Amino acid sequence: MKKIGILGGMSPESTVLYYEHITRAYTARFGDYGYPEILIYSVNFQKFVDWQHHGQWDQTIGEMAGALEKLRLAGAEFGLIATNTMHIVFNEVQSAVHMPLLSIVDATAEAIRTAGLRCVGLLGTVFTMKERFFRDGLERSGIAALVPRSEDQERVNEVIYQELCRGEIRPESRRLFLEIIDRLRGQGAQGIVLGCTEIPLLVEPQHCELPLFNTALLHAEKALQFALKRESEDPCVATPGLLNQA
Repeated sequence: MKKIGILGGMSPESTVLYYEHITRAYTARFGDYGYPEILIYSVNFQKFVDWQHHGQWDQTIGEMAGALEKLRLAGAEFGLIATNTMHIVFNEVQSAVHMPLLSIVDATAEAIRTAGLRCVGLLGTVFTMKERFFRDGLERSGIAALVPRSEDQERVNEVIYQELCRGEIRPESRRLFLEIIDRLRGQGAQGIVLGCTEIPLLVEPQHCELPLFNTALLHAEKALQFALKRESEDPCVATPGLLNQA
């Protein structure tokens, strides 16, 4: 099995989810504890929060590429960036790293296609909702993505950074998210992309009638599948850059 490298800490809540899913899904599937080896590099999240809000994306690229290269040198054979927002610079980071990276956008698009949906609502940080990287990735797969109105985007972003990233779950925030989801449904959304790896802490399938696409779980599952593939079965394994194509 290939060794997995996870760039985590953005936030720690989602990093835990990746580790739990990969290890527990393997055991549930195969009945033993022979899951892939996992290396985790947990960053100083505050630096990334500051760089995001000051538009210093070059700093994030350098820091992430450096961390992923450390994971590679420690033995990782492919990597994950365990957050949606930082996929805004996924291509640039992949170009600077000498191992393949699995894209959270591609993993999500594949799941939506499999479900047969053509229009989804997208929730995430304000960067994920306002910038085009996630929507463009879905659109390349023939999937339209709707985002909330500007004032709702700001409220979602505040809940993510001020509550969910700190592990706080508030019923009033869940009600807010469900109201926003209902508005997206009224605009034609057939499902909802939880495009921030912390949102599934707040909104779970039992809370919503629409299908929910948990990007963190989809990404972690893709990593498990990739780790279990033989190199001969996957022509992209030694070709960094191919994995970010939808």
